Amino acid sequence: MQDQWITALDRAFESLKSQTDFCPKVLLTLGSGLGDIAKEMQIEKIVDYKDIDGLPVSTVKGHKGRFLFGYIGKTPVAVMQGRLHYYEGYEPWQCVMPVRLIGLMGAKAFFVTNVSGGITYPEKGALMRIVDHISLIPSPLRGLNDDRLGVRFPDMTRPYDEELGSILDGLAKERDIDLKKGVYIQMQGPNFETASEVRMAKILGADVVGMSTAIEVIAARHMGMRTVGMTCVVNAACGVSDESLDNVVEEDALRISGDSIKTLVFEGIKRMGELL
Repeated sequence: MQDQWITALDRAFESLKSQTDFCPKVLLTLGSGLGDIAKEMQIEKIVDYKDIDGLPVSTVKGHKGRFLFGYIGKTPVAVMQGRLHYYEGYEPWQCVMPVRLIGLMGAKAFFVTNVSGGITYPEKGALMRIVDHISLIPSPLRGLNDDRLGVRFPDMTRPYDEELGSILDGLAKERDIDLKKGVYIQMQGPNFETASEVRMAKILGADVVGMSTAIEVIAARHMGMRTVGMTCVVNAACGVSDESLDNVVEEDALRISGDSIKTLVFEGIKRMGELL
């Protein structure tokens, strides 16, 4: 039924609200291999996805599948420690349920992180602020619109907020971090792309490629949340180098980016909290 997703979202929201009334300003999503960043936040409440009625669970290694509610500095945050992917077999509307739930909890901004394959920036460990995206996934807004969340045809002229993005740019300059800017493309996965698909992505204007994020940002913007995004390149995309992708692992992300990505996430959210 067309309204299946609305019924599921309402049920999940009531379930989450019965477990916490925490009101975050910022939603932070931690991509593959980045979940341990959350160890340094002040945690007030943990809610597993499996304990929320009707919410799908993460099935991918490195995605714990839970919400962390607490503080980064003085900023109240909700952290998605693990996300839901289209390639896990979920529908786009299911993949974005966690984002919508935290938007309903009161979040005003969405800080999304992920790992990616580099096209323009193939260097392992390169950090890039996402300034736009290309989605090759069906829209999570497909089907009946819920006017409580947003309009039928939301504008995507500037899906990533330049004011919030400039905070990351300023931090990077202060801390001598090489933060690049570019376009992220979301492919379906779970297989890595072919060399021809990567060439196609480059022609379309993509600088990095991954299997998440774009549909989450669409859902967040539909709800009026301000969005900022950052990716960590963990390998050169297929065909960009001669390196095989057989040994790409989730744990690479923190090991190869280390303090740089932690600094941008934590200090960035502290400063963003002052604007929200």
